[in-house]
Amino acid sequence: MPSATGMAGLPAEPGVFGKTERELHEAFLTEVDRIPGGERLRRCIQCGTCTGSCPVSYAMDLTPREVVAYFRAGAIDPILRSRTIWVCASCYQCTTRCPANIKITELLYALKRVSYDKQVFPHRFPVYVLSETFVQQIKKYGRNHEAELLRKYFLRTGIRRLFKQVPLASKLWQRGRIRLRPQRIKGIDGLRRIIARAEQFDRPPMHEKEAGRTREVGYEAIG
Repeated sequence: MPSATGMAGLPAEPGVFGKTERELHEAFLTEVDRIPGGERLRRCIQCGTCTGSCPVSYAMDLTPREVVAYFRAGAIDPILRSRTIWVCASCYQCTTRCPANIKITELLYALKRVSYDKQVFPHRFPVYVLSETFVQQIKKYGRNHEAELLRKYFLRTGIRRLFKQVPLASKLWQRGRIRLRPQRIKGIDGLRRIIARAEQFDRPPMHEKEAGRTREVGYEAIG
């Protein structure tokens, strides 16, 4: 039996998914359903305007155009393990300049949500840890506390790098640019209720999910 995953994470046979890839594919399509106009993804003509417009594409291992190409080939896992969705600056240049009016930025956010839900992250690029820690800070204090944010980040990703930040942190503290102790905002309980409600909120899909659609690869999977 041939492997369901070929070179660079692409399916060895068109339309053949491994169990993990099938789950990721379905999760991404569910997110696409929730994006108004998400079905426009099938209009992509691979012109490369998104990549040419992206100010941070030089730092991506998969360009926005390649992200769509990988999806068409039926490979979500290599997208989630790339740096691309974490490097995106959310400037919306790709979206505003797309001749097919595809909401590329929203699709990258959808991939990020799948990455969190399925715990599939890029190797040796732990920026998702910074994102998780930042969200925890907001829930705890209602604002970001830089000293604690960096301390927790480096404790999880490499404590040696934390010590290298001490001289800079000392200068910032001396100039009153950084607090050693965090302070909660007023009305933190209200903010926590808002966040909890937002986490429970789930928009209905734009159309009903078709049974067995993960058997289809790329645009054929989009309703």
